[in-house]
Amino acid sequence: MIKKTITAVVAGLAVLVTPAAASASASDTKNLRLRAGLSLIIPRSWKVYKISKDWTRVVTGSCPTVNDEVFGFRDSGCRSFWVLGPSAIEIGHEVFQAYTPDAPFYPATDVGPCVYDANLSVGEMKLAAKALRQIGPGHKAYYRAWSADCVTRNSGKVKGRFTQREWYLPKSKILLVDQWNTQGLSTVLKYATWS
Repeated sequence: MIKKTITAVVAGLAVLVTPAAASASASDTKNLRLRAGLSLIIPRSWKVYKISKDWTRVVTGSCPTVNDEVFGFRDSGCRSFWVLGPSAIEIGHEVFQAYTPDAPFYPATDVGPCVYDANLSVGEMKLAAKALRQIGPGHKAYYRAWSADCVTRNSGKVKGRFTQREWYLPKSKILLVDQWNTQGLSTVLKYATWS
């Protein structure tokens, strides 16, 4: 009886540590090929939009702006993450300076709308986490999580928060930016492949 119980526990643990992308059936996933040989296995329900050469948006849920002219980095309410290349990285900091992991990705000169409410503005962004994270075998990204306030436009009163997560691969010239804490994205990136 004890041997059967231990076997069942070990089997259960094996299921828990199996990557989501590997355990999903092929019909539930699709391959997203990106620059520099990076490929991600993503859920089939995620929609991929190539906005321009170095701006790819992966919509993971509700997105009321998908067919609007405001469908871009600074729109609100679109559950998604971005995969950015060299030209986006070149203008990735405030006042369109080149991106570095020392500050959040924010390609603008003014205050932008909150990611989940266009009636609020993005307030202060503070570094919440800093590490190296695996993006497939043999590739480590500079990982940053920035805690951001959403504030009223007139009074600056904090009405809510979100976290902007970033994975930066400087040699491959790839930056991933997620403002929605996309479920499963960290696992997808960890088990990415390179060709």
